Amino acid sequence: MPYTTLVSVSDAATHLGDPGWAFVDCRFVLGRPEHGREAYLARHIPGAVYADLERDLSGPAVAGRTGRHPLPDQAALDATFSRLGIGPETQVVAYDESTGAMAAARLWWLLRWASHDAVAVLDGGLSAWLAAGLPTASGEETRPLALFKGRYRPELVAGASEVLAVAGRSDGVLLDARTRDRFRGENETIDPVAGHIPGAVSMPYPDNLSPAGVFLSPERLAQRFADAARTAPPEATIVYCGSGVTAAHDVLACAHAGLGMPKLYAGSWSEWITDPSRPVATGE
Repeated sequence: MPYTTLVSVSDAATHLGDPGWAFVDCRFVLGRPEHGREAYLARHIPGAVYADLERDLSGPAVAGRTGRHPLPDQAALDATFSRLGIGPETQVVAYDESTGAMAAARLWWLLRWASHDAVAVLDGGLSAWLAAGLPTASGEETRPLALFKGRYRPELVAGASEVLAVAGRSDGVLLDARTRDRFRGENETIDPVAGHIPGAVSMPYPDNLSPAGVFLSPERLAQRFADAARTAPPEATIVYCGSGVTAAHDVLACAHAGLGMPKLYAGSWSEWITDPSRPVATGE
């Protein structure tokens, strides 16, 4: 059976050198765009290839029209996955510095959007790998080219008009994956407008994790989503964040809880605020 949400470092380590498994290093730091690649070159899981959040896992942002990390063009994403050596039968392991980092969940979501279900995030990330005393390598690595052709699932994506409609419905729910201070409109250091989409429920993505930095159990995650989403089914639930990246962490947590995949508002807050006619709320 493929791994479709999370994989432990112990399970992943048994597949080092397995040509059917692709390890993808997704480390990235906002404001320091070269840091992730530099960290990868210095030390990574043996055999891992590198995917850059902004060059590989996002499309070009257009000021005043899109969010900071719009979805890539589908043909371009197919080409990226082919270059990374991901074929139709490849088990992908996406990892970040820790499970609480953001880009590995983005890669997971993109592959699931493309109907490639055999993808999992390394629970605990590289930090857990190192803590387990597992081997590392350095320098650039590549995988043999593959032919990736995604079957993209429009039902997993929501646009701004659908977000506005769901926020006003009693049978739908809008979840904000940002930290609570940004949700309330406090301590906004990234986007030019502070606050949240009216009707949204605060669902900070770091709360998906235990103090040890690994995901909560499926049972605890299910309770967390039940408390936030009430009775709304996944297909009537939309998750957003600042730019559509950390929101994928909430989608991953929901899927790991066995609740299916809510929709992602990929443009998220940074797209929402490009139109001054869209409402904004602050506070709780």
